[in-house]
Amino acid sequence: MSSKPKLTTPSECKQAPGVLMPIVNLKRCEGKGDCLTVCPENVFEIRTIDAADFDHLNLLQKLKLRVHGMQVAYTPNADACRGCGLCVTACPEKAITLGRKN
Repeated sequence: MSSKPKLTTPSECKQAPGVLMPIVNLKRCEGKGDCLTVCPENVFEIRTIDAADFDHLNLLQKLKLRVHGMQVAYTPNADACRGCGLCVTACPEKAITLGRKN
C-alpha cells in the first residue's frame, strides 16, 4: 500500500520560483497525472505528446506510449516551480527530476 505525498502550500517550498525546474523524461512518462495532482504551483499539464517529441522515441517507447493513450506530462509553467520535489516523489515511473534553470 503506497501513500501519496501530502500537498504543500507555496510557503513550504524551499526555493524562489524559477531557480529549479522539473524535467520530464518523456521516454518514461505514462501521463498518469500524479505530478499534476501534487504540484502546489500548477506547473504541469497532461496532454497528447507533441509529434516532434514522439518522433524522437524508439519503437518500444512509442508502443508503450500508445498503450498509455499518448498522454505525457509537460511543464508549461516551469518558471513557477519552487523545488518542493513532490512531483519527483509522486511520479510512479520516476520520470521527473529537478534541475537548475540555466
